[in-house]
Amino acid sequence: MTSFFQLSSHQQLCRKDEYLALMQFKDSFVIERQASTCPKVNLWKSQGVDCCSWEGIWCDHNTSHVIGLDLSSSCLFGSINSSSSLFCLGHLQYLNLALNDFNFSKIPSEVGNLSRLTYLNLSGSFFSGQMPHEISKLSNLAKLDLSLNLDYSNQGLLELKRPDLSSLAQSLTKLEWLDLSSIGINSPIPKALANMSSLTYLHFG
Repeated sequence: MTSFFQLSSHQQLCRKDEYLALMQFKDSFVIERQASTCPKVNLWKSQGVDCCSWEGIWCDHNTSHVIGLDLSSSCLFGSINSSSSLFCLGHLQYLNLALNDFNFSKIPSEVGNLSRLTYLNLSGSFFSGQMPHEISKLSNLAKLDLSLNLDYSNQGLLELKRPDLSSLAQSLTKLEWLDLSSIGINSPIPKALANMSSLTYLHFG
C-alpha cells in the first residue's frame, strides 16, 4: 500500500468534525494495556489538535479529509455499534482494525456506508456472527481480510451465508486480495471467482 501513503499529507489541519469523530471512536473503547505497548491512540492528545499528524491517520492533501485509519494492534477492547462515530468518516479509503478485541460482537452493517474503501482489514479481532450483507456494497475494495476471527479454542467465529461467497464475488469485482481464513462458508466455491481478473491472492479454510 505504499502508493496510498504517498498520496497522504500532514500539511493541513484536519477537519473539526473528523477530529471529534476520531476522539469519540477512541473513547468508545477500553485500552487494555499501557501506552508504551499501544502507542497509537494513547498518544493522540499529546500529538496536538491536527489529527492528520496523529499516528495511524492519513489525510487527503487537498481536502484534509481523513482517508486512512490504521489502528491495528492498538489494544482496543469493546464493540463497534451502529451509531459509532467511525461511520462519520465517510472519506475513508483505508481501514485497518486488525488484532484488537471486539469482544465477540458483530461487524456492524453500517460498514457498507464507507463506500470509498479500497482496503478493509478486520482480521484477528474477535468479531463473530454473520458477515453483513452490506460489505458486498463496497465495490471499490481491492483488499478484504476477515481472517482468523477465532474463539479461545481456535474455532472460527464468522460465517458467510447471506451474502454467500457467490454474491460476494459478483459484487466485489475489483478485489486483488481476499482472505476468509477460518470463516464458516457453506456454499461451494463459485465459478464467479474465476472471472475476477484482478484477484491475485485467495485464502479459505
